[in-house]
Amino acid sequence: MVDKVPMTQGGYDALGVELKQRQSVDRPRIVEQIAEARSHGDLSENAEYHAAKEAQSHNEGRIAELEDKLARAEIIDVSKLSGDTIMFGATVTLVDEDTEKKAVWQIVGEPEADAKKGRISITSPLARALIGKKKGSSVEVVAPGGAKAYEITRVDWK
Repeated sequence: MVDKVPMTQGGYDALGVELKQRQSVDRPRIVEQIAEARSHGDLSENAEYHAAKEAQSHNEGRIAELEDKLARAEIIDVSKLSGDTIMFGATVTLVDEDTEKKAVWQIVGEPEADAKKGRISITSPLARALIGKKKGSSVEVVAPGGAKAYEITRVDWK
């Protein structure tokens, strides 16, 4: 059984753009760097050659990872979701019960999670604690920094 990777259309599109960039721009550029470094002679002490080979290995690994995620992608159209119960795709407004600080998070697939943009992975401790809860509920999250309690003040679907 192949595990599906849940993601939004935006996340899927972003991975596709990165894959195309790595295949059509980065791959030929790295091959060119390797050829250039080879022309300098002795490969055993050629730092440019070894750096280019390492870049090639990293790029090919990322291409394989992107192809795998795209092949297993399960695109979930968040605009068609609704309701009070938190699940994948929900944008949740939380208030820290200790500091009264407000935070807004969208629950997304692992490949598109980005805390700076307010998107957390469905597999994160916070998202796992929120799944299945409703507006008005309190939730306690045990995170690496210790236990935190939040009140869910809003659930949106954007």
